[in-house]
This record gives sequence, C-alpha cells and structure tokens, in this order.
Amino acid sequence: MKIKNLIFIILSAFAMQSRALYIMIPMDENQKNHLKSYGIAYQALQNEIEVDWMLNYRGGSFMMAYNSAIEKLCKLKGVSYEVIADVQKENIYSQIADPEVNMDVVKLLKAPKIAVYSPKSKLPWDDAVTLVLTYAEIPYDVVYDEEVISGVLPMYDWLHLHHEDFTGQYGKFWANYRNQKWYQDDVMLQETTAKKLGFKKVSQLKLAVVKKIRDFVAGGGFMFAMCSAPDSFDIALAAEGTDICDTPFDGDPMDADAQQRLDFNKCFAFRNFHIVTNPYQYAISDIDVTQSRAKLVNEKNDLFVLFDFSAKWDWIPAMLTQCHTRIIKGFMGQTTAFNKKYIKASVLILGENKSIEEARYIHGEYGKGTWTFLGGHDPEDYQHFVGDPKTDLELHPNSAGYRLILNNILFPAAKKEKRKT
Repeated sequence: MKIKNLIFIILSAFAMQSRALYIMIPMDENQKNHLKSYGIAYQALQNEIEVDWMLNYRGGSFMMAYNSAIEKLCKLKGVSYEVIADVQKENIYSQIADPEVNMDVVKLLKAPKIAVYSPKSKLPWDDAVTLVLTYAEIPYDVVYDEEVISGVLPMYDWLHLHHEDFTGQYGKFWANYRNQKWYQDDVMLQETTAKKLGFKKVSQLKLAVVKKIRDFVAGGGFMFAMCSAPDSFDIALAAEGTDICDTPFDGDPMDADAQQRLDFNKCFAFRNFHIVTNPYQYAISDIDVTQSRAKLVNEKNDLFVLFDFSAKWDWIPAMLTQCHTRIIKGFMGQTTAFNKKYIKASVLILGENKSIEEARYIHGEYGKGTWTFLGGHDPEDYQHFVGDPKTDLELHPNSAGYRLILNNILFPAAKKEKRKT
C-alpha cells in the first residue's frame, strides 16, 4: 500500500510539472494592494517576464507565467495573487475574447525607462508621481533643466513633469510667498541656471525646455503631467516670442498685446484661452477652473467619472482608465481641472465632471508620441497646501486616483496584438 501511495504521489508531481502554471494578480476590489501590484508587474518586465494586462477583467488584472521569485515578491509586498493552471487561464482568455464583452488583452513586453522632470532643490511640496513610484518600487531618474537642455530625453521612454510653471512666473507664488526663504532661493537658483545655460530670462529657459520635451514626444516619447505643468506647458508654447511675465517675475513689463499674440496652434491640448496678467492673482490662465468651481463643489461631492472605452477597439484609453471603480474622488491643485470649452476637439477626455463642464483627465497624440494630463496635485490629499506633509501611501494602498498615474507608467510597455479577421 505504501508503494502504491508513493507511486501515486510521484505521478501526481510529474503531472503538475507538465501542466503550465500562471500567476494572476487580480485588480478588482479584492486586491489588497493595488499600487504595489503595478510594481510587481514592472519588476516582472525587468526580469524579462512578459505580462498580459487583461483590460476590464477584474479591474484590469495582470497575468504572467509562474515564477517562484514573483510569487515570493507578491507575498512580501502584500499583493493578492492566484496561481492558476493553463486550463483556467484558457477559460479566462476565452471569456475575454468573446466579442460581446468589453475586455481584451494587451501584452507588456519591456520595462519602460522612466524620467521625472523635477527640481533638485527641496521645495515645500511633494509630487504624487514620485511618491507612488517610490511606494510601488518602480525605478526612475530625476532630470531638470540642465539635463533636458543637454539632450538626455531620448534615453527615456516615459517622462513625468513635476508641478512646474513653464511660463517663468514661479507658479504665481510671488504675491503670497515672496518673503519666504524657499521662494527666494528657488528664484535665485532658476535665474542662476538660466544665465549658466545662456538665457537672459527664466521664461526663455523654460521655453527651451518645453520645446525639448515637445520634440521628445514628437519622436515617440510618452509624457505625463499633473497640476500646474499641463496648462503652463501649453501656455509657454503658445507664448513663444511673447513676454507674458510682468515686472515682479522678470524685471520688465509684459508685452501690451501678449494675449493677441498667442499662437494656439502650437499647443498640445488647449486653445482660445486667456492668460491672467495680474501678478497678484494666483492663476496663470482661465484653462484652470479652481476659482470658478469653488461655489459648486466641495470635498464631499467633488468627483469625476472615467469614461468606459472599448477595450477591443479603443485599447489605449481603455488601458489608461483601468480601475476598480469608475467614480474617482476629486482633488485640488494649482491647476485642479480643465475648462472643457478651451480643450481642442482632437483631445480625448478620459475623465470629467460633466455637471460643471470640467475635464480632469485628458489624452492626445503629438507626432509619434502621446501625452496625458491629469488635473490636481495629490489624489489622496484634497487640498494640499504649501508646507503640508507628504501623503503616506501605506494608508492608501487601493487609491483609485493613484492607479491612474500608474496606468500611464505601464503604457509604453504595451503592445496590442493584431486582431484576427
């Protein structure tokens, strides 16, 4: 009897070995840590393990060939996972392939090389992207003006723009913070860097940086920006050759006809907007709706809705909107959301608050590359003030807003296989 049992165990072991196994990381409401799940997928790619991203299947789940190191990593990081056999996998993929369901599979092939455009100096605010990259343990390089001007961007696949003011007006912080040491130090550093690189004004340096980033996208790069970076990026492009900075920012008056000289054809996302010329007003244009929405929404009812795109035919927006919920908590920033009437017709709106005509999450193409803009500063800090402590993501491992950022980080790794006709 013992010999028979031993033979049965041996044969069972061989049978298990001959049967392919897979690790599935579910991304629905049953996932214990959504944010670190992206880090697991990224590390699998780093180890040359292909990852299938199952769009709209259980919140956008990941599937990969079984690997003991990946399983150990899931356990270590508190990421929910399931080990399944090939027959289970085939059943899932058969379900996804059904033309009647809004699901599909995108292959992630190579870990994208990531750069974050961010100042080296310490400023009294943090950045949501660097926070979540660090939490998810996804590596990135920090680059700033000198590196961008020197031409390093083609080395990277994906670039995030820190909460920068590319118009050279220092975020319009002058009115409230001009006597603060951090503000004075930042102005001095920016002016010193501009002169070092051969520019008379910070606005001229920032324009040169913006044009380098524009060319990076045109050449096939992926750009993501939040808060003040999206609208100030477009405004800088539109204002090329025009002085839109008043005396407190660059030492001389702005051009009297600055508004009329804006060229909206140069912008990625916006058109027909109006710049704010008052140096005391904490806004750079009417693209942002932070002030106009103040009487309409508050922290309790500030929400936006993700559009439901076809995974089989509109796989790019479907990938960028993968989440375990379609309703996302709103959050404020220097630029909170974008006035829909100033968004170009070619731009794809991924998420909006329709009731007050604002877009929160938008996407588009430029040349061979793409860009994505997300309004707001921190998805888990509704109104992040200067000097507030950074968000502890250990308290928000299932943040829907932070998932949108991480969707973008995996975007450059994706390849959609051609559909059989």
